[in-house]
Amino acid sequence: MNKRVLGKGLEVSEIGLGCMGLSFSLPPFPKKEEAVKFLREAYEEGVTFFDTAEIYGPFNNEEIVGEALKDVRDKVVICTKFGFSYDENGKPNGLDSSRKNILRAVEGSLKRLQTNYIDLLYQHRVDPNVPIEEVAEVMKELIKEGKIKHWGLSEASAKTIRKAHSVCPVTALQSEYSMFWREAEEKVMPTLEELGIGFVPFSPLGKGFLTGAIKPDHVFSKDDFRSTIPRFNNKEYIKKNYELVKFVEELAEEKNTKPAAIAIAWLLQQKPWIVPIPGTKRIERLKENNSAVNVSFSSEELVKIQKYLDDIELVGNRYSEANEKMIDR
Repeated sequence: MNKRVLGKGLEVSEIGLGCMGLSFSLPPFPKKEEAVKFLREAYEEGVTFFDTAEIYGPFNNEEIVGEALKDVRDKVVICTKFGFSYDENGKPNGLDSSRKNILRAVEGSLKRLQTNYIDLLYQHRVDPNVPIEEVAEVMKELIKEGKIKHWGLSEASAKTIRKAHSVCPVTALQSEYSMFWREAEEKVMPTLEELGIGFVPFSPLGKGFLTGAIKPDHVFSKDDFRSTIPRFNNKEYIKKNYELVKFVEELAEEKNTKPAAIAIAWLLQQKPWIVPIPGTKRIERLKENNSAVNVSFSSEELVKIQKYLDDIELVGNRYSEANEKMIDR
């Protein structure tokens, strides 16, 4: 797999791997030893960019990633995230990007990841109670100490990105971006391009929707976080939005590939500083996702796709009301 560069020099595989589903939000979960084996296989397939977070589990996702990658630590890029506090039982209390909580989170992540540095540390969500400039100052301190090499933001607005970057250069923004959700194109992506910041889209497959796996009659388990999302818990919304899936399937047939490869290939051709992180637990799906590097669109095809995406009307919010409130606008 080829490499791409995020920010000022963070080189990663052009497709990364979102590890959340190995222990959080998307049951059923594999046993730890199976998850570790899967991550090692992902590395053998050319993935060098692995994304986790303290809150995934919470905590055990980082442990899986740390165990899986400890023997190839110098050959991979590990990303994790801070931004929540927890009660004595490990239950998240809410957003907290205070200096004290950031330092606590980093020490815990280093231990669980079995490493003495984090390649890329994201603020998981912008904390409205802590000025982003203060967060950036802590990042500057951690970089100086060698505990982190780069830092980034997640679901941050263009305004917040500019403020943060002015204090301590931001390497990457992680936010949702796909054929199914393109809000970032309006203000965020032009800001990233201007400032030289990389973009790491999560849910590049529309949380599985663009693969065709989620039909109008699909029922999610209550443990699956997609059951809380309006565009997935309303059958009429799924039915209407399924027109997009049909379009992706048509493109896949024309290219003799899978819908997942089409969705990811489209992202890769938007900008050279975009590195998607699809999540999966199965090696055959990972290979399918990675096959996107062999799919290319002509300029005429990209214009055709763009026109279709501009014209189609998609319905339903991408988050529950509670999660929507944590998005920085």
